[in-house]
Amino acid sequence: MTTDMNFDFLQSARRTIKLEQEAIAQLEGRLTDDFATACQLILNCEGRIVVTGMGKSGHIGNKMAATLASTGTPAFFVHPGEASHGDMGMIQPSDVVIALSNSGETGEVTSLLPLLKRLGTALISMTGNPQSTLGRAANAHLNTGVNQEACPLNLAPTSSTTCALVMGDALAVALLEARGFTAEDFAFSHPGGSLGRRLLLKVEDIMHGGEQIPVVSPSATLSEALLVVTSKGLGMTTVQDNGKLAGIFTDGDLRRAIDHGVDIHTATMADVMTPGGKTTTPGTLAAEALKLMEDNKINALVVKDGDATVGVINMHDMLRAGVI
Repeated sequence: MTTDMNFDFLQSARRTIKLEQEAIAQLEGRLTDDFATACQLILNCEGRIVVTGMGKSGHIGNKMAATLASTGTPAFFVHPGEASHGDMGMIQPSDVVIALSNSGETGEVTSLLPLLKRLGTALISMTGNPQSTLGRAANAHLNTGVNQEACPLNLAPTSSTTCALVMGDALAVALLEARGFTAEDFAFSHPGGSLGRRLLLKVEDIMHGGEQIPVVSPSATLSEALLVVTSKGLGMTTVQDNGKLAGIFTDGDLRRAIDHGVDIHTATMADVMTPGGKTTTPGTLAAEALKLMEDNKINALVVKDGDATVGVINMHDMLRAGVI
């Protein structure tokens, strides 16, 4: 094998992308009622979706199972070679099997057919040949055939695996929409990601409560309030009258008081606080509380449970929690 140092790599890349784009464009025309049948089989499944495939098809199958599982359809991948050596025990009659094979004749996959038939497990095949052994044996067949692989030798799985990947995504998205799958449902499958933090984290999870809440009375002087603001380190304090929220005092209120020439030693909170103030509740999503702060151009919210002040939350808390 010799290497051509003057080879046009960009031209090769453009050819590959063009061929795979063409293969995907043709995929839509290969959709039949079997796609709807496959979706119904999965929606009616009382067990789990088992995806299997050999070689490159197996890698696509792994991704397909992961996508299904993260979008509301419980699924896992079983290697067909391992299935023949004990892992068939992972497949139950109530499951639905999705089998991938471009030729539809892959030995390790077709060898599972008698066992699946005996179990009575529903089968969805994804091949490039509807008349193949796998295609004919399936309850629903999804045609992922291509006219040409992007490989110039027309040998290495390239366009065909791309089409299988796209068909798998089409299946997952159709099921997602049919189930009414929401962003919050997605977050439960991705609790460690930024979306999970935004959609699962509540105000009560990150607020400052108990002794951490800065509190002064309406009669407290401005200088006394500044000591409380400094000691609590939240850039604000609640102003409470007999346990009820009368208002809040923030860095912004301090700047306005100074601009108006207020005497910090004689002015009281009743003179300089923001009456009432913006509030939220413990069960509010942190993302909603963040939007309230952004919409009102403020850096903190008081957390109330009924009439009781139970906490304080600010932008720094949002940052630390990864909500922003």
